[in-house]
Amino acid sequence: MLEKEARPALHQTGRNSCILHSGVYYPPGSLKAELCLRGRDLMVRLCEREAIPYELCGKVIVAVDESELGPLAELERRGLANGVEGLRRIGPDELRELEPHCAGIAALHLPSTGILDYRLVAEALRARIEAGGGVVRLGVRVERLDEEGNSVVAETSAGELAASYAIACAGVQSDRLVEASGGDPGEQTSIVPFRGDYMALRPHARHLCRNLIYPVPDARFPFLGVHVSRRPDGEVWAGPNAVLALAREGYRRRDVDLRDAYDALTERAFWRLARRYWRTGLGEVVRDFVPRAFVAAARRYLPELSVRDVEPARAGIRAQALNADGTLADDFLFVRSKHALHVQNAPSPGATSSLAIAGTIVDRAFAEFAID
Repeated sequence: MLEKEARPALHQTGRNSCILHSGVYYPPGSLKAELCLRGRDLMVRLCEREAIPYELCGKVIVAVDESELGPLAELERRGLANGVEGLRRIGPDELRELEPHCAGIAALHLPSTGILDYRLVAEALRARIEAGGGVVRLGVRVERLDEEGNSVVAETSAGELAASYAIACAGVQSDRLVEASGGDPGEQTSIVPFRGDYMALRPHARHLCRNLIYPVPDARFPFLGVHVSRRPDGEVWAGPNAVLALAREGYRRRDVDLRDAYDALTERAFWRLARRYWRTGLGEVVRDFVPRAFVAAARRYLPELSVRDVEPARAGIRAQALNADGTLADDFLFVRSKHALHVQNAPSPGATSSLAIAGTIVDRAFAEFAID
């Protein structure tokens, strides 16, 4: 296994909301629905075997007015169809029992949702690979996969490495590695990075959120909206928003990578998306630069929260795949080449689903490459 960073989980895996999802959001029959539920159960079993701390603290998805009751009902339908454990609708009185500072006219309660530090999971998996005789090489960047004859040659920063088959999980760089490995640019989706900033509630305000409070999301987008959630270390964060990032691995507003910025700003699929949803995008940009606007998104369901209660926390980058027509790819995607299988889109609930995704990858690799 080759990892370009000095240690695992420095990007998406280590910069997310630390949520163990339960599978309520995803269309029944989709890979996300299937792999999220299976992955959650596998993740819980792994945590118990490896003594990784986790907590099934539960979460609420809150409708603040009547316009959100229809979308809330659709989430309930999806969750029941997906078999989400313990899912139920609650009214304002029971909502206040669970989250005393939360305001809403109805909510879904998901007791099977939890919190987990996925950096610990990555380290545990690394240890298991090495204990089983595998080799994890850190600080080695894969530049290209050359597929000739009956083998694949990885051109890396540490030289060439040959193998019969390769599996590529390149995250925010996945589209580039597909193309560099001979994939057809006309058939692949493109990756556009979105930066998500978080705000941390100051210690005196952490009591405003007991566990996990989510808004009813906009069904047009795979983003879940600005939520307020407790973390495994006891902190409480609000976020993230979603704005175009000008560096695929840059986590500050001022981070700009010229190649990344050029690729994003010249990507036709992005501009098709922007033309369709420019008002929504403008709102995200405003929230990114105006803390009061950011807090206002959470104040809809947490009215006691104020700008004085928050401070900046770290940001993450979402590797969002876009189809050529500018629509968001809202499911896990895999791309096959002659001797390689690429994971091209694995956004949220990618961390929750990761062990189930791994099983799918292995099954596909054995079937498609006819491995004995």
